[in-house]
Amino acid sequence: MTFFKIGAGAASLILAAAAFSAPQSQDIVDTAASAGSFNTLVAAVKAADLVDTLKGAGPFTVFAPTDEAFAKLPPGTVEDLLKPENKAKLQSILTYHVVAGKVMAKDVMKMHAAKTVNGQELTVKTVKGSVMVDNAKVTKTDIACTNGVIHVIDTVLMPK
Repeated sequence: MTFFKIGAGAASLILAAAAFSAPQSQDIVDTAASAGSFNTLVAAVKAADLVDTLKGAGPFTVFAPTDEAFAKLPPGTVEDLLKPENKAKLQSILTYHVVAGKVMAKDVMKMHAAKTVNGQELTVKTVKGSVMVDNAKVTKTDIACTNGVIHVIDTVLMPK
């Protein structure tokens, strides 16, 4: 099932893919946890009770914001989202970063939008040679996991 459509000119997206194209023996959660740059994302996945889901069979495509991306949010935002009373909001935000299926960088070249697990659509476009997902720049692609793929982004995506 294809979720994306994008015009040509996004060749820079696949430049980093070769470094991450070797098959991995870890699922999405364990791959993110062992990378060292997704500590906030992993903490949020745990707080939202999404660990079992993202360790499931999938496949999933995760647009994963780095710790630096979370640091761009207004002060106190992450701490507030991690509170138990905000679990539903956190789940909505996190599932907005996930697309059902394994969508590799080469497939992104054909896409304009992607339906997320939370039901909303991400916009996908090329701006000055960089692939953008909503307002986030894709900085690394095709980090293969046993149950899908991770694409690294520089900004936390917010559902509409």
